[in-house]
Amino acid sequence: MHPDHLLEAHTIVQRMVGRSITDIFRYTPRPHGEVVLQVQQLTGPGLAAPIDLWVKKGEIVGLFGLVGAGRTELLKLIYGARRSTGGQVLINGKPASVDAPIAAIQNGIVLCPEDRKKEGIIPVASVMENMNLSARRHFSTLGFFINDAVERRNAEEHVKKLAVKTPSLKQQIKNLSGGNQQKVILGRWLSEPDVKVILFDEPTRGIDVGAKSEIYSIIYRLAESGAAVLVVSSELPEVLGVCDRVCVMRQGRMSGMLSREEATQERVLQLALPVSAEADTRNTNQLEAAL
Repeated sequence: MHPDHLLEAHTIVQRMVGRSITDIFRYTPRPHGEVVLQVQQLTGPGLAAPIDLWVKKGEIVGLFGLVGAGRTELLKLIYGARRSTGGQVLINGKPASVDAPIAAIQNGIVLCPEDRKKEGIIPVASVMENMNLSARRHFSTLGFFINDAVERRNAEEHVKKLAVKTPSLKQQIKNLSGGNQQKVILGRWLSEPDVKVILFDEPTRGIDVGAKSEIYSIIYRLAESGAAVLVVSSELPEVLGVCDRVCVMRQGRMSGMLSREEATQERVLQLALPVSAEADTRNTNQLEAAL
């Protein structure tokens, strides 16, 4: 992207929300602990080679790549939404069963999916029902008697904690903005008693610029609380602005891992571009969208 275009985008953001792009990200470093999530030689649909990566306690790792790089496919393999064909996922150094989403959740791995409407929410259900979808098994009696009072208290707590804007807990979630839908999904996972790893796939897609800042603040708070956070984004400024480390994928392979200091736009894009690709229209359009 031409520097003039970057300046123009920066000015537009300032005029829209009264803050600069830097203010929206508001990155602050934090201490990292031991490795929580470790992926070893993982293979499966959408990957062209075994994948290795790790995320430490309190760390936010970005996963960047162009369309077809295998980013979403990798998250779904870690979460058990797709079956792996080889390799393993470890949590706190121990192999974890992730052959289905329920198994991943039981091991403390949760996912905020890319397509909220199709994979993240039940549109016609209420805010309270959507927020309690996963934790309901902890609140119910004998596995099937729903405790309305407990679910209401849980939903009220997380609506307040995450500043979800909704007329009531009974509001159908489809009537909320994209940012507030995302907060409800986060509230669902925060209701789980022992979340260790949070996977975000395009966490701010379809969300207005002002609400993005709120989502970033929540991501930082999750990391500060000790969660290991893995963020997929097709927006390069988001990856560079929010993450402590950046992993780059290309054509189903991991092409590089960069520290925050090493992860410049130029270096990340070099690792993301297909090796044999000419500067065709599709790649050019993707690069412009990423910037």
